[in-house]
Amino acid sequence: MNWYRNLAEQGDICLSTRVRLARNITQYPFPARLSAEQKREVGEAVREILKDEALQFIDMTSLSPAQTVSLAEKHLISPEFACDTQGRSLMLSEDEDISIMICEEDHLRIQTILPGLSLDEAFTQAQKLDEKLGSRLSYAFHSQLGYLTQCPTNIGTGLRASVMLHLPALKEKGALHRLSTTVAKLGLTLRGSYGEGSEVSGDVYQLSNQVTLGISEEAAIKNLNSIAMQIITQEKQARAALVKDDDYLDRIYRAYGILKSAHKLTTNELIKLISFVRVGVSEGILSIPAEKLKELTVTLQPATLNAAMNKALSQSERDVLRAQRVKEELL
Repeated sequence: MNWYRNLAEQGDICLSTRVRLARNITQYPFPARLSAEQKREVGEAVREILKDEALQFIDMTSLSPAQTVSLAEKHLISPEFACDTQGRSLMLSEDEDISIMICEEDHLRIQTILPGLSLDEAFTQAQKLDEKLGSRLSYAFHSQLGYLTQCPTNIGTGLRASVMLHLPALKEKGALHRLSTTVAKLGLTLRGSYGEGSEVSGDVYQLSNQVTLGISEEAAIKNLNSIAMQIITQEKQARAALVKDDDYLDRIYRAYGILKSAHKLTTNELIKLISFVRVGVSEGILSIPAEKLKELTVTLQPATLNAAMNKALSQSERDVLRAQRVKEELL
């Protein structure tokens, strides 16, 4: 299932769950010092071990710039991985719930991404692949420190688990600064949807674990799940109060009206408008499939549109096409 085409548990607020494991191989230096030939060797080793899995091996240099950036827009690879494709490869499942970045910041970045709040399921999938690879590869591991990674902040479990949360009501209440401070004390971080340094767009925030040393993977997952559920409960309560405000209701209906009638829509306009409409849907004010809204915010991103059309559209052409696609889905 594509995470952006489906809903799951708590899917009206939790858009997706991602679990990523960073691993390195003892006989090779960290990726920053790998030669092109060594990068190729790492890729081929992973490809051989996982040949019986339903995963496609992709040489990143074989993709067009639009195809590469589209993968980042879908959160299947990191923006950093998309910026430099030389020597890098990717293992990707057909439904895009599994992606393994090879020779990014670490030799392996094993990632699963699922719809809704699905931390246990996502971790189980990633762990299964990790164990299969680890049975054939010699992972860099220290008895006291745990898994060794190129960036010291990942040493230990090498685990980064995150959930994407749509929190417009808590933002409207001015509660997010306090919330961010609170979760930081609990070993978590709240930031933009593309991770560290990214801007918040469409009121979507990434909540992820910050601590990887001195804690087990299971404990990190349990902690993140518990805090995510508390935030989801707070957002639901805030939404119920927010939609009683006539001014906010008007913003929901106006957003829906623009989406149904606009001739041109920029990416930012689309995401901001859909944020209001999502609240209307979750509170029973508008009757639109919620999964459709999620799909539109991903498939109508600039590079994904270019990749789908197999040509480089101008910004104006994309804006017209984006508005047309939205009208087709909402009318």
